[in-house]
Amino acid sequence: IGSERGLCGRYNAALVARAEQYFAEMERRGVTLDVAAFGTRLIRTFHRQKRVLRWSRGLPVTRLPAFELAFQLTRDWLRQYESSEIDAVDVIYNAYDGPGRYSPTVFRLLPPDLPSATPFVSEGEPSGTPYIIETDPLRLYVRIVEQWTAINFYTLLLTAAASEHSARFQLMESATQNVDRLVEELTQELQTARRQAITVEMQELASSAGLLEKPRLSEA
Repeated sequence: IGSERGLCGRYNAALVARAEQYFAEMERRGVTLDVAAFGTRLIRTFHRQKRVLRWSRGLPVTRLPAFELAFQLTRDWLRQYESSEIDAVDVIYNAYDGPGRYSPTVFRLLPPDLPSATPFVSEGEPSGTPYIIETDPLRLYVRIVEQWTAINFYTLLLTAAASEHSARFQLMESATQNVDRLVEELTQELQTARRQAITVEMQELASSAGLLEKPRLSEA
């Protein structure tokens, strides 16, 4: 998951470096990879490196990614996983570590790591009371897995967007501070040059009026 716009520093470069480490590790294990990429900037980098992409797509520029996108993708991946077309799905993204800070991270999306079930026991009820389910348990389980996986993937998309915008904001803020500092330094230099020019001009006027003695030439 990369970025759609620039001006975010080494955001995509750090992501590509971590991805290359991951690719090398998987290739050493003999794992066949199908690589997909989000974000125009990341896609361009992979194309320059001659990296073959199974598919690629851009990200929204003026809004956050839609949940429907995450849900549709995770449903396709789950279908491929159930039919043994793929064994796993790993997502590489920049995790948000605070204002202007991020860390390239690998997250195992599939197989899904579902939370352990804890039985709900009300007061006065004996423990181990079976749940009352008014639908097919298997269909309900499949729906839960779909929603859980989609929410996890959508969380990664939002986290990547947060780290990208934070990095861009931090860099723009630093650029603004640098511009203010340069303007202040140039203003001081301009004022100094102006004062020197005024001093020289006043000395010339005073010398022309005879208020100052002209410097005498030394005889050789």
